[in-house]
Amino acid sequence: MKPDKIKVMMLLLLAAFSSCNKFLEEEPSGSLNLSHYYKTPEQVAAAVNGTYEGLGTPFVVNIGVSVSPVYSLEYITGYSRRPRPSGFEDDQFLRLDRLDDANSRLQGWWNSTYYPVENCNSVIEHVSVTTLVDEVTKQRYLGQAYFLRAWYYFQAVRLFGDVPLKLTTTKDLNDVKIRRSPKEAVYEQIVKDLTAAENCGLPWTDPSGRVSLGAVKSLLAKVYITMAGYPLQKGVPYYQKAYGKALEVIGSHQFSLFEQYSDLRNAAVQNTREHIFMLQRHPTVAVSNIHGAYQPYPDQPISIQPAYGGAMAPTQAFYDSYANNDGRKQEQAFFYTKYPRYGNPAETIFFPSPCIFKFWDAEAERSGRSGANFPLIRYADVLLLCAEAKSYIDGGQTSDATAIDAYYAVRHRAFPSEAKPVVLSTDDILKERYWELCFEFQTWYDMLRTRKAFDVEHGVMTGLTGYKAPNHLRAFQDSDLQFPLPLAEVQKNPDLAL
Repeated sequence: MKPDKIKVMMLLLLAAFSSCNKFLEEEPSGSLNLSHYYKTPEQVAAAVNGTYEGLGTPFVVNIGVSVSPVYSLEYITGYSRRPRPSGFEDDQFLRLDRLDDANSRLQGWWNSTYYPVENCNSVIEHVSVTTLVDEVTKQRYLGQAYFLRAWYYFQAVRLFGDVPLKLTTTKDLNDVKIRRSPKEAVYEQIVKDLTAAENCGLPWTDPSGRVSLGAVKSLLAKVYITMAGYPLQKGVPYYQKAYGKALEVIGSHQFSLFEQYSDLRNAAVQNTREHIFMLQRHPTVAVSNIHGAYQPYPDQPISIQPAYGGAMAPTQAFYDSYANNDGRKQEQAFFYTKYPRYGNPAETIFFPSPCIFKFWDAEAERSGRSGANFPLIRYADVLLLCAEAKSYIDGGQTSDATAIDAYYAVRHRAFPSEAKPVVLSTDDILKERYWELCFEFQTWYDMLRTRKAFDVEHGVMTGLTGYKAPNHLRAFQDSDLQFPLPLAEVQKNPDLAL
């Protein structure tokens, strides 16, 4: 059997551990040969669970703190800093040095796309013809696989531009040696997959953490607003599509904002209400590194494992861009500047600068192992996309009541006494996205599609090219807006360079 098949099947066998509860812990059986797989309902379920494996791949830590691809998405914005000393690979993002195509973070993002896409292709091919499960279950399995294949390609096309579009399983080594497809073709396939997922009978919500109809429609809104902006620049018709999909999510009345920011990290309400789609974690099966990595540095004994921390913190300029009365800036909302000493809560430890509290895991503070889920799509994101899309449709500002209500729902939580605006500009909404979605690995994608940056020192939106972010050594150039293809992939497949 060929090595690629072995690797794919190993992923399928391991991937039952990629989401929480039963589908995170399920143990598939059978041999590594595809001809011996998909023979029982349990194997089919395990293969579907395997399609989720790639969601956690960018978060995987190898050696050291923050040695994972996902942090690069916040480092490159220039609004974050790394209190702990970093290596040259992280520095290329942190300081906006020229990205080296041998940078392992690039390979990490590539692997986070194409290994899980192979799993999705396998499920789509085999589940489409299986008779081992009833039709309703079969369709829901397919809906999950279509959504996740779209997710992985959406991730890749935004980071790398033109990428190979592979929609069948690997049956021969030549199957992986394909050229890149134009980015527009990749986006068309993403929309096709998400449209298929919409019609697979998925429930609007799924408290187990699996893909739901709400997640599908929310992702479609994000895809359409991206296609409307850069690099495709499809304009108003696609802003209209994004607005329409966001309205479907809002109009479903299946989602709502949490009243308190603390509920964003409350394990009792994960996968519900504001959390439309989350990365599922578990304290032993699929540990999250976020709690430990975001702790202060140098070593601060505020958790059972104080040696962690220092992976990422806000720059002072970004922290200062929040109004002093913004609820998100209040102590232990999105940030914190002090915390009780672990084992001696009567003593308070003060940090030299603000740190990120947004994803603090109270259980991990005591146990040292975090099983906290991480938000991938939040309802606040969809509300702000709704308002932003309408503002573009209306020429840069809007007085549309629905758009204003969507924006105000997010704004009102941060400023309870602030009056509802009568008119909104696009820039007002974009700034709100920076403040609300900070450090959720969303900001870089917003910067790419809008070609705008938040000049935090002056409180205004500005053009991305030519803007020098707080933590960068130089201003952004057009060449910084697309990751180079990983060197190892081009060496293995020279057709990628064509």
